[in-house]
This record gives sequence, structure tokens and C-alpha cells, in this order.
Amino acid sequence: MIAYIALGSNLGDREGNLRAALRLIGELPSVSLTRVSSFHKTKPVGGPPQGDYLNAVAEIETALPPHELLECLQQIEASLGRTRGVRWGPRTIDLDILLMNDVVVEGPTLVIPHPRMHERDFVLRPLCELAPDARHPKLHRTAAELLAALERES
Repeated sequence: MIAYIALGSNLGDREGNLRAALRLIGELPSVSLTRVSSFHKTKPVGGPPQGDYLNAVAEIETALPPHELLECLQQIEASLGRTRGVRWGPRTIDLDILLMNDVVVEGPTLVIPHPRMHERDFVLRPLCELAPDARHPKLHRTAAELLAALERES
């Protein structure tokens, strides 16, 4: 299964945090890190006043089911110093599952596709570098179409 993971960091060595997370993702059992977008410096969206983020998207191939992948990503976040306090607050690392093929999950701890990905330039722009034709299984539009629609709204 192909999955796309959003990465973001705005505390400490942002680039180092992204690179460490990518290394750890690539070391997960049943996961192969296949491609990574360029890193994008972006302004924070929502939450308290905070510094700029560095964002990217990684493409992986995985045999892990969605909830297991989420658990692995949360373990990576914790190992890199992520603490969960203020919603949308600053963080050393944030790892979100954007898409997993055409899988749809709607649960209390996991929603796939990511529920706000179509509203976020900092997610869609790096995703489009890797997979402009990746299709949102609920909105039935490609990443490129979603980014174009977001740009028209801005």
C-alpha cells in the first residue's frame, strides 16, 4: 500500500527533526521510504503565536494497517521529543497520515484521508511534488485539483 505522510517541525533544529523522522520512518518494519518532497518553510496556521514551520511529505510503501502505522508514527514523535499540550501549538515534530491508497478510516483516534489536508497549502504543495495525481477518496479530486482550488480561494 502507498501512503503519504506529512511532516512538520517548528521547534529546535527543524531540518534536523525532519531528517531524523524520515530516517526513523525508513527503519520501521514493513515500511519502505520511497520518496520525499523538498522542505517548505511555512507560516503557522491556527494555535498560539509561534515560529515558522518546515514541512514536507514522504511517500512510503507499507504493509502496516492504518492504526499500526499511526502508532509507529506517534512513537517516532515521542522519541523526537514531541509533547502534546496546546492544540496546534509549536512542536518538535508532527507526523500525519494524509492518504493510504483509497482507504477511508473515520474513528476517534484516526481519520484517513486527513480531514483538513484539502485546506492546507503546506500539505498540498509538497504532496503535489510527489503525487499530483493522488486521489482524495472522499472528495474524488486529485492533489493537484485540490491545490488549484485552494489557490483560487486565496
